[in-house]
Amino acid sequence: MGRRTTYIILFRGVGGATSLPVQPLKTALLEDGFEKVATYINTGNVVLVSDRTPRQIVQRIADITLEKFAFSKSIMIVSRANWKKLIAGNPFPGAEGNKLHAYVLEKEPDSAAIEALERKNAGPEKFVVDGNVLYYYPPQGASESKLFSKIETTLKVAATARNWNTVLKLAQLAEQIDKGAP
Repeated sequence: MGRRTTYIILFRGVGGATSLPVQPLKTALLEDGFEKVATYINTGNVVLVSDRTPRQIVQRIADITLEKFAFSKSIMIVSRANWKKLIAGNPFPGAEGNKLHAYVLEKEPDSAAIEALERKNAGPEKFVVDGNVLYYYPPQGASESKLFSKIETTLKVAATARNWNTVLKLAQLAEQIDKGAP
């Protein structure tokens, strides 16, 4: 087995009509041997510790959520160290936390897809792609944005977004877990 690492797990497409019951999910993950499992709000956010590889973790969680909750959508995994880098890399530090979003992408989009997204952006939205993270800031709010609904389809990669307040809260949760909080 590998080194025990704290990971942030993000489920794509949770919220609205698609729910993933957090308490039963937490119980199922603990029963499967994951450690220090914590969930944050009902939109598919889990922090846990494991010595399995990221690929093994995602596969196991996908199996559990399909088997127990009939949930089968993309699951993204980010180590605590990479989550810290995601936060440090924020190109819009002055943006309001409820308007700034970080998208975790399943893989790095190709440059043609990024250029296509740039062409579709009529402004005032701003975005920056850094590896497999897209930072997205619509100053008018995502609900008023014309680009928001086009991001995933234009980039041609599965993605899941969290607003910056949630990004910071998950970092805090991961830090507490690493310091030994239950």
